[in-house]
Amino acid sequence: MQLKQALTSAIARFTNDQVPSPRLNAELLLMFILGVDRAYLFAHPERELNADEQARYAVVLDERARGVPTQYITGHQEFWGMDLIVSPAVLIPRPETEHVIETVLELAGVKQAGQEVPMRILDVGTGSGCIALALATEFPRAEIHATDISAAALEIARANAARHQLESRIQFHQSDLLEGLNLADLDFVVSNPPYVGESEEDQVQLEVRQFEPRNAVFAGPTGVEVIARMIPQAHSALRPGGWLIMEISGTIADKTKHLLDGWDDASIRPDLQSIPRVAQARKPRP
Repeated sequence: MQLKQALTSAIARFTNDQVPSPRLNAELLLMFILGVDRAYLFAHPERELNADEQARYAVVLDERARGVPTQYITGHQEFWGMDLIVSPAVLIPRPETEHVIETVLELAGVKQAGQEVPMRILDVGTGSGCIALALATEFPRAEIHATDISAAALEIARANAARHQLESRIQFHQSDLLEGLNLADLDFVVSNPPYVGESEEDQVQLEVRQFEPRNAVFAGPTGVEVIARMIPQAHSALRPGGWLIMEISGTIADKTKHLLDGWDDASIRPDLQSIPRVAQARKPRP
């Protein structure tokens, strides 16, 4: 079977099975099987797939058709220009989370006369390590810590740090949010916490419910349970004037803003679709 035929057949199958973005998924999986980039697919449509390649492509197509995310099949996802390892132990990094990085960059005010101001940053619930790694690349002089309650997730995060030669820049801790950490005077506490309420479960994509780690998606009945626990812990760990930055959803925006009563400059930033996406608040100065 020729490459073009295999791709056309896969796109038709995914379309029929109502797999989101059928062409993109079919291409990504064929690139994965052949170990090539997208340009190769378009440059070599008549390339013959051997029997082993056809068999392996059929297997991954079956996996995707039953709902397994493409990222878990290939083991990779891009975030902030970095190729990250992912597995079912971690939430798949999403483009929306890059708004957290953008918010830190804006609030940090790091360039003064060409010098980066040293900072102390904590990423709570690091998962794949995507936020911590992105911040490590942006702030070469920052002291960065990252926590996760899951040992399996931390293994993935450490592997990603090693792949990008950032293992010496980030200190990883197994912890339930900030519990048991001896950290103080932090400049930033950042997090993409679980923020989906169990009452919203039927509105969540089936593949997310079935395959992504439940404790990284669902926070409890209302969606703010984890955030409500984290806010006072972050307040204790931040220096006066330090920032708490959290990814949220529009569903919990008002509740989150209420939980930040008593903080300075509390606000909610929208994403590119005008959906409330990032909550930010500054610890009051004395």
